[in-house]
Amino acid sequence: MRVDVACRAGHGGCEEPQALTLGERRVRVTEILDRWPGVDHLYFKVLGDDGARYILRRDLEIPAWELEVYEAAEGSPAWAGGDGPLQG
Repeated sequence: MRVDVACRAGHGGCEEPQALTLGERRVRVTEILDRWPGVDHLYFKVLGDDGARYILRRDLEIPAWELEVYEAAEGSPAWAGGDGPLQG
């Protein structure tokens, strides 16, 4: 899912996510939990000010960000407007 991400200069001048916009909701990144490179993408696991964890993928070819994984904060609804995670 494509998302708008506001960035700041991070380690070595590489862009890091600072906030993301999901529909009408803006989520501030409070912590970058992990980061790793892919073949043609960069991945960031971040903690939002809503307590949820997000994995964001930045395409290196074009300036585009995608939301790969959303993990709601404990006790929060799984996803506003969706059915939430599958129970197995």
